[in-house]
Amino acid sequence: METKHVLYFIAAMAMTFILTVMTLKMLIPKLKSLKMGQKILDIGPRWHKGKEGTPTMGGLSFLLAMTVSIIALAVYSYFTENKIWAAKFFITYAMALLYALIGIWDDSLKIRKKENEGFTASQKFLLQVAIAVVYLVCMRLWGGLTTKMYIPYFDIYPDLGVGYYVISVLLIVGIVNSVNLTDGIDGLAASVTTVVGAFFALAAFVIITPDLPAALISAVVIGGCIGFLTYNFYPARIFMGDTGSLFLGGLVIGLAFLINNPLISLIVGIVYVCEAASDIIQVGFYKLTHKRVFKMAPIHHHFEQCGWSEIKIVIVFSLITVLAAAAAYFGLDIK
Repeated sequence: METKHVLYFIAAMAMTFILTVMTLKMLIPKLKSLKMGQKILDIGPRWHKGKEGTPTMGGLSFLLAMTVSIIALAVYSYFTENKIWAAKFFITYAMALLYALIGIWDDSLKIRKKENEGFTASQKFLLQVAIAVVYLVCMRLWGGLTTKMYIPYFDIYPDLGVGYYVISVLLIVGIVNSVNLTDGIDGLAASVTTVVGAFFALAAFVIITPDLPAALISAVVIGGCIGFLTYNFYPARIFMGDTGSLFLGGLVIGLAFLINNPLISLIVGIVYVCEAASDIIQVGFYKLTHKRVFKMAPIHHHFEQCGWSEIKIVIVFSLITVLAAAAAYFGLDIK
C-alpha cells in the first residue's frame, strides 16, 4: 500500500469520526422532539425499562457521515486508481445501504406501532436474501468475483461453482443478522465492530494485493463506530437501532468479500456468531424441551442475568474480538 493510500485511510477515519459526532449533536435533540424513542419489551432484563424512550435510529449519524466520506474518497479514487477498485467500492457500500434501508423502515414501524417489532421475521429474511443475491450478481459482473472461495489456514481456493453463491448468501444474511443481535446493550455492537474494522484495515494493508476499497471502508467503520460510542457508551444517550446495526452488518461482511476471504468473517466475528448461535440454541431447545439453555438470549443478556455490568460485558466481548482478530490474521492469504 502506497503512502497516499495510508493518508486516504487516515483522512476517511478522521472525517467520519468528526461528522458522526457533529451529526449526533444535532440528531439527538431532534429525535427526542419527534418522540422517536426505543420501546423496551417486558420480557427483557427489568433494569432495561429505565432506558425506554431513549432515542433510537442513531445509526443515521454514522450512516450519513460514512456516506459523505465514502463518496468524496470514492470519486477521487475513481479518477486516480484502478477502475475495478471503484466498482467494488460502490457495489459493497450500496449493499450496506440497502440493509440500512430495511433497518430504517423497520425502526419506523416499531415507533409508529409503539412496539419492539417492525417487519415479520419472514419479511425481513426475504428482503435480506434478495439484497445478498443482487450484491453477488453485481460483484460477479463488475467486481471481479469468482466462484473460488479461500479456505483460511489451508491456503487453498477450491472452485465451489453454484455452491459458492449458496454459501455466500447464507454468510451475508447470517452476519448481518448476527451484528443486529449483538446490538442489545450500550456500546456493545459499536465496540466489537470497531475491533473488527481495525482487523479488516490491517488485512487490507498486508494481503498479497493491497486493497484500497477495503482499507477505506474499514476506515469509515472505525471512525463512525468510535464517533457513535461518544454518545452510545454506557449510559447510552442514543441507540443505533436496526438502522445502524444492519448497516454495520452489511459493511462487515462486505469487507470480507472485498479481501476475497468471506469465511474469515466467522473467525474475526466470533462474538457475532456466538450471539446468533445462542439465540438459535435457546429457541430451538425451548421448543423441543420447554427448558432454557441460557438465562436469557442472546448471550450478552445471559451474562447480564448472571450479574455482569454492561461495561464489563462490552470490555470482555471486545477483548474476545481482539483475540479472534489475532487468530484470524493467520487465516489471511498473505504471500
